[in-house]
Amino acid sequence: MMNDTTGLLILTNLPDQQSANALARRLLEQGLAACVNIMPPVQSIYRWQGVIEEATEVSVMIKTTVARYDALQQAIMAVHPYEVPEIIAIPIRAGLPAYLDWLQKETSGDEDVS
Repeated sequence: MMNDTTGLLILTNLPDQQSANALARRLLEQGLAACVNIMPPVQSIYRWQGVIEEATEVSVMIKTTVARYDALQQAIMAVHPYEVPEIIAIPIRAGLPAYLDWLQKETSGDEDVS
C-alpha cells in the first residue's frame, strides 16, 4: 500500500551528460529528490512515430517520495528537451529502513537548520 511517504524510483533518459547534471541539481535544490544517479551513456533503440530510432542517451535514476512526485514530474517536464520524455515511477516496496527514512526526510521540505 502506498502513502505519501512511500519511496519512488523515477527513471528518465536525457540526451547528454550536461542536461542530466542540470536536471539532477535542479531536483535536489528544489527538495524534490533525495538522490539522483546519473549513469554512463547508453544506446537506446526505440520506436517513435512508426520509425525505429537509435540514440545515445544518459539514464537517470531519481529517488523521491509519492508526496513529491507531481512536483518532480512538472520540474522534469519544464526542462526536458524531448517532446515526450520517459518518466517512469517505480514504488520502493522494501529497503534499508535508515535509507528510506533519510529519503523521506530529504524530500519532506523540512530543512534541518541545526
